[in-house]
Amino acid sequence: MTTFNLRHARLRSGEQLREEVEIELEPFILGGQEYVPEPSVVRAQLSITKATTGSVFELSFRASVTGPCFRCLRDTTVEESVHAREYQATDAGGDPELVSEYVHDDSLDLSAWARDAFALQLPDKILHAPDCAGLCPVCGKDLNEEPHTHDELAADSRWAALDELRGQL
Repeated sequence: MTTFNLRHARLRSGEQLREEVEIELEPFILGGQEYVPEPSVVRAQLSITKATTGSVFELSFRASVTGPCFRCLRDTTVEESVHAREYQATDAGGDPELVSEYVHDDSLDLSAWARDAFALQLPDKILHAPDCAGLCPVCGKDLNEEPHTHDELAADSRWAALDELRGQL
């Protein structure tokens, strides 16, 4: 877990600190599948700007994750650029919108922030190609490698009563 000690950033209102940091990224679990960041440690630009009412934190980095395609389970790598911004008010007055969940006791949790920002940047479904055909629901073969169809399957005898009703409607 990578953190940044905010006591090192002694800023007055209007001042800004820019620093290059190395952040350890943890694997993601998406749709029950594990996606591993590569590399597991990324170089990022951290910017802290002191405002009159609080602090603005900005984080920028580029990373990729490797894991299975949602449709065919083929190994897939997705690369994304991330630019995230957080605000921490000096006096939040009990308003949770003015408090960053990544700031705790003068420490900024860079690993959790980077993981969450990266996860929000990822596509809804991670595919190895936009036109991935997926796996055959009957035999399980990869339809990208072997496009095929199956003859109509014999109906399950347990559904015979419903088939008769369909014919009457």
